[in-house]
Amino acid sequence: MARPLRIEFEGAWYHVMNRGAGRRAIFRDDAGRRYFLRLLEEVSTRFNAEIHAYCLMRNHYHLMLRTPEGNLARIMRHVNGLYTQYYNCQTGQDGQLFRGRYKAVLVEADVYWTHLSRYIHRNPLEAGSERQLHRYRWSSYPAYIGQTPPPPWLYTRYILGRFRSRQAYRRFVEDEADNTEIAPFYVAQHLSPVLATERFKSRIARGLTPRQDIPDSRRLKARPSLKHILDSVSRYYSVPQSTLLTPTRGRGVKSPARSLAMYLCQQAGEMRLEAIARAFGLRSYASAGATIRNVRLRLEDKSSGLHKDSSRILRNLAR
Repeated sequence: MARPLRIEFEGAWYHVMNRGAGRRAIFRDDAGRRYFLRLLEEVSTRFNAEIHAYCLMRNHYHLMLRTPEGNLARIMRHVNGLYTQYYNCQTGQDGQLFRGRYKAVLVEADVYWTHLSRYIHRNPLEAGSERQLHRYRWSSYPAYIGQTPPPPWLYTRYILGRFRSRQAYRRFVEDEADNTEIAPFYVAQHLSPVLATERFKSRIARGLTPRQDIPDSRRLKARPSLKHILDSVSRYYSVPQSTLLTPTRGRGVKSPARSLAMYLCQQAGEMRLEAIARAFGLRSYASAGATIRNVRLRLEDKSSGLHKDSSRILRNLAR
């Protein structure tokens, strides 16, 4: 049998899913689920993966993720491979755990992302394993509705940004009406590798890469350069650029300028972690990823001074 089609490009969004071989359980206990979530955290740093939603069921999982570096195959090889090793070590078994590599549906995020998140978060309800979605611990839904704090590697602001409040998102997910936007797509006998409008599919067929780096990206201007970002941050904080580029212990505690500059290089400049690490004199991309992840966590507090600083600098970069 031919392997399923894989479409990879920088900034692509995917719905990834996989089942246990023969529909057997892939998560036997909470320790296994926690290990799987640690793998998601690991790929968010090591491969710059953005995890936007997840749901871990007894014999399968669902992920909604974005790949700024166009490296889905590497991400999923890491997750599935290491989890299979963990599972076999814990159970004393050997061989294949999953039914296949994985299924990956390329998604036109601007059009379908909210409905896809609803589909993923409703899995425990549709499967009959939980009557109250907010009680299900092993999905990103409790974090979305504010019941639990989101882990640093989970992106929630893009989807929640389409709703007036977390309660509005909760009503959207828990509404019993059929998810008519994408339900027909997932009940089809042969799952298509692309969930998108005909225009999006046409671009893929012609070999053209749709811009999917950031939702609604068609309205964005060209990405700012490293020099532009450094200029903006140094002017805003009234510090020399050498302060931003030179690692100095303790300096970041007093001023967030260096850390925020790294975050903006990824968020606005769409630079890879390796390039950011080189520019800022770090030993590895993991250090850059950890710094950016910490900034992202702090930015969740929209009343913070850092959030205001970031918003003002981003406005300057957009001019």
